[in-house]
Amino acid sequence: MTLELLPAVDVADGQAVRLVQGAAGTETSYGDPLSAALAWQEAGAEWIHLVDLDAAFGRGSNRELLATVVGALDVKVEMSGGIRDDASLELALATGCRRVNIGTAALENPAWCSKIISEYGDRVAIGLDVRGTTLAARGWTQEGGDLWEVLARLEKDGCSRYVVTDVTKDGTLRGPNLDLLREVCSRTDAPVVASGGVSSLDDLRALASLVPIGVEGVIVGKALYAQQFTLEDALAVVAAASS
Repeated sequence: MTLELLPAVDVADGQAVRLVQGAAGTETSYGDPLSAALAWQEAGAEWIHLVDLDAAFGRGSNRELLATVVGALDVKVEMSGGIRDDASLELALATGCRRVNIGTAALENPAWCSKIISEYGDRVAIGLDVRGTTLAARGWTQEGGDLWEVLARLEKDGCSRYVVTDVTKDGTLRGPNLDLLREVCSRTDAPVVASGGVSSLDDLRALASLVPIGVEGVIVGKALYAQQFTLEDALAVVAAASS
């Protein structure tokens, strides 16, 4: 199995941006989200990780823009940011995205989270955003409990996929937290998508080596926008690593 690459398109105030460690106010703008997403599709991406940062921070929404982006793409989309109740979940799924990534609501509303995992199966992934082993919620502005306790609960609920982000590395180009990923994979049979810190093709090779234990994919953002490597080169590296 080849490691899946999910180029990230994070949207704030209608623009594609990247943050440092998820902090509001650290945005670097990269222009039109649709243009960014179409560029990744043209370069060979099979997935796009699309995030509404304004919804995640509770300061507004880019819902209509994100729906336009999904509708214009021919590839699969994982949508994230501010999906915390039935209404926002249904609107997100109605865009035609392949799956949604639920973060804060999985920590603050366990009963609802259990219900949607049961109802929607693999169209729902749960985002585990961590500093150390403490989960982060509300756009990473609040603490959300112990990683291992929450993971054990989600396992009982039958969660089909986890998106694991080391918040301290996100947007920093300091390399992924391989130890964290190994530990999560040791506690679940569900596939894990890695996020945070990817800076080089060697980082992708290291993540590809974790595919046999359960790492299915990796979200790549800052490294692509900062032109540390091209998506074409990244796709070639993970294909070679799996052969």
